[in-house]
Parts: sequence; C-alpha cells; structure tokens
Amino acid sequence: MNCFATTFSNRLLRVWKTARDLPKAKCLAVLLIVTPLTVDAQQIQVGSKRFTESYVLGEIAKRLLEDTGFSVEHKQGMGGTIIVWRALTNGDISMYPDYTGTIQETILKSKTSLTSEQMRAALAEHGIGMTGELGFNNTYAFAMRRETVESLNIRKISDLRHHPNLKLGFTHEFLNRKDGWEPLSKHYDLKMRPRGMEHALTYVALNSGDIDLMDAYSTDAKLGEYDLAVLEDDLEFFPKYNAVFLHRLDIDPKAVAAIGALKGTIDETLMIQLNVAAERMKDYTRAAALYFRESESGDTEVQTANVKSGFSQFISKIAPLTGEHLTLVAISMFLAVIIGIPLGIRASRPGIFSQCILGLTGIIQTIPSIVLLAVLIPVLGTNMRNAITALFLYSLLPIVRNTTAGLQDIPTPIRESAAALGLEPRSQLTKVYLPMASRSILAGVKTSTIINIGTATLAGFIGAGGYGELILSGINLNATDVILQGAIPAALLALLSQFLFDLLDRVVISRGLRLKASA
Repeated sequence: MNCFATTFSNRLLRVWKTARDLPKAKCLAVLLIVTPLTVDAQQIQVGSKRFTESYVLGEIAKRLLEDTGFSVEHKQGMGGTIIVWRALTNGDISMYPDYTGTIQETILKSKTSLTSEQMRAALAEHGIGMTGELGFNNTYAFAMRRETVESLNIRKISDLRHHPNLKLGFTHEFLNRKDGWEPLSKHYDLKMRPRGMEHALTYVALNSGDIDLMDAYSTDAKLGEYDLAVLEDDLEFFPKYNAVFLHRLDIDPKAVAAIGALKGTIDETLMIQLNVAAERMKDYTRAAALYFRESESGDTEVQTANVKSGFSQFISKIAPLTGEHLTLVAISMFLAVIIGIPLGIRASRPGIFSQCILGLTGIIQTIPSIVLLAVLIPVLGTNMRNAITALFLYSLLPIVRNTTAGLQDIPTPIRESAAALGLEPRSQLTKVYLPMASRSILAGVKTSTIINIGTATLAGFIGAGGYGELILSGINLNATDVILQGAIPAALLALLSQFLFDLLDRVVISRGLRLKASA
C-alpha cells in the first residue's frame, strides 16, 4: 500500500510539473484524464456471476491477488454469462470464473467440441486468456424433490417424457442457452413449458411445491440441504463444465500467475464443502477462507470477538455501499433536474414538440429497468456510468410532467398581469411563472428522488455497487437478514429524503404559495 501511495504521489507530481505551464483548461484536462488512469492501473477487478459458487471463487481469487500485493475489488453478482463477459471484454473487470461448457456454447458459440488449446486461441482473438482447469466439473443437472421422484418413478431425464404435466422452473439463462432447455427438450423429446425464475428462488419454489423440476449445478450446496434427487443425463446431453478463470491478456502477468496457481486444487468434494459453508455462514469471504485451510469455526476467543465486533463489521460493510448508493442517486438526480426542468418548460407550450417530449419520457418509464441496463452495456459497460444513465432516464418523467403541469396551471389573470407590467418573456418565466410553479416542480423532484433511491438497488445486477449488492446476495443465499441489511437502509434513505424535501419546501417555497396549497 505504501508502494502504491509513493508511486501515485510521484506520478501526480510529474503531472503537476507538466501542467503548471499549460493554460488552465489544458491543465484541468490533464488532471482529469491522467490521474484516474494512474489509479485504475494499480487495481484488479474480479467479477462473479449471480450464484454462490461464483461468489466464493471470486473471493478466493481476491484473496490470492491481495496476498500477491494487488489492490483488488470484487464486483459480486454482476449477472449472467453475457453481462459478465461483456464487462471483461470492455475492461470493466479484469477476470472472472467460468466453465468450459459455457465458454464453448454461450461465448464462442461453437457447434463442435473444442479442446482447451482451441478455446484459448479463440478467446485470444477477443483479448482474453484462460487459466488451467481448477479441478472440478460443475455441469448442469435436473433436480426434483425426492418424494416426487419416488412416487412417479422418475430416475432419468428421459423418464420425463411420460409426465408432460410437471411444473418446470428454470433460470432465465438456461432457458435461452444453446446448451439449455430448447435443444435439450428436442434431444429428449420433452413437451413441457417451463417458466423463468431467479436461480436462488427456484430452490424455494421447488421445496414449497410451486414447481416440480428445476435446473441446478452439480456442485450446488442446496442439493444436499433440501435432500433433492438429481436425474441421470442418460442421453449424455450436457458437455463438461470444468471450472476455469477468464482474464484479460493485458493485465499484470503476476496476477495471471497468482490465479493460475488454482489449477487442479479444487475438486468436486471441496467445492461442495465451500458452497455449503457459504450457504450456512451467509458469508462468502469466510467460506472462501476455508480453501486456504483456515478454521471454519475458530477458537472461542475469535468467536467472542466476532460477536462483539458484529456491529462494527456491519458498519464497515454498509458504509462504502451507502457512499456508492448516494453517488448513484446524487449524480443521476442532478442530471435529471438540470435537463428535466428545461424540458418541462418547453413541454408546457402548445405544439407537437411538447407532446413528443411528454410521450418520450413516458415511454422510457415503461421500459423494464433490467432491459435498459442490459441495452446500455455495449455502449457504457457494466459500471456506474451505466446505472447513472438508466437512473437519470427513469427520473425524468415526474420532473418533466410536474414542471409542465405547474406552468400550465398558472391562472390567465396572472399571465396577463405579467405581460401588462412590460416584462420580457424570459423575465416573465424566471420572475413570475417559475416561482408560481415552484411547489409543483419541487414535488416532482421529490417524487423522482424517492423513486430513484429504490430503483438504484438494481445497480447491483451489473456490479455497479449500492445497497443492491446486499439484496442480491441475500436472495442468492436465501438469507432474509442479509436482504434486510440492504433494504432497510434504502428505505431509511428514502424517508430521510422525504424529510429533507419537506424542510426544503418550507425554506424555498414562499409562505403565500404554501398557504394557497393548504387552502
């Protein structure tokens, strides 16, 4: 860390000496461009998909890299394969764990089986490298409740042909993969129609009887936890899913060597144990520590210290997430206000252009947030820029509509009085109309802010930070307490913003307008 600080200081000093003799605008540009590049070059970003095993492998990688001397950020639960792959190729992350079957079928879209060397050659064309296999095969599997299997005498996937009325719940990714449901159903001649669900929730739905069959991973901890039966892939549809790490070819070779040391060190038994530990302890970092042969339980003194420091650990975890959440909300709302109010002013005038403004902001509001985040990934990547852009677009409608309504509701006598005073149109707007509409405008900003705070939790789907990371982790672990750790602060932040806007209403809005509204 001291080495990093020294290096950064020296480079910043050189930047300052270079910029000292430049015009102010150029100096600012140098500082804005060079300094972030210097900071980013010192850090490795590890990504992971949205299921327990990927989280745990990401934490193992983080620990190995930190022990090697790197500053590491783990972007947990970024989403499915395509989202994490795009993040890797865009440079938003440096590496993430994946599986050879997924690489072959989903990423490279190869119709024939590829060797490891062929995969490496194909990946290199995208600037991506692949480590050696970690040592376990986490293939897809079909799981059912044991009592259902016994009562219907289902042992193999081909047995499902005789039970077309079974209720199926599959992950959205499996439903659309080239090695997923559609080709499998043709391979086995199955006629059922499944529904898409989040992976962690399929276990809950299966255990409660809402569905009869789900897709799982062969190393999932919950297979044993719920005592589920795994059907035999008797027609050998699924390829091998040997775990590897994908990494950018332009990262530090020492980082590649550190992750490469995982080759052949994790077999199926160990991976299942790590997954079980993560599910039981509700802590991916502690589960990953077991890989390094650290004690799972620790001695009594350590356990006592952990209990005593529970609150401080929560604060240390929630503090950076709060900062990220506030950053997302503050920047997106700032952009929404400075752009939304002028749009609302223009939309308050008659004409087709005004209708287009209101129509477009309304259409944006109807786009599902996950869709908007995914659409923006090719352009903005999987980072805060993506989330801020989406939040900005969602925040426009209340501000534009309230600004428009506030200006249109100004009585005609007041408009005529402003004109009779000889005020120019611009002065009429700034000195009469906007003050008259200020209460409505502020109400629109308040509504947008509260909605924005709740919607910002979705940034966790692309690893952009905020309280969404805790909520998604809790869903994945089926841990209500972890979900609440993210949901409650978000709700409290919304209540705080409500209070602050009510206070601002008293300070900014004139007493006469407030009395008129009360009347």
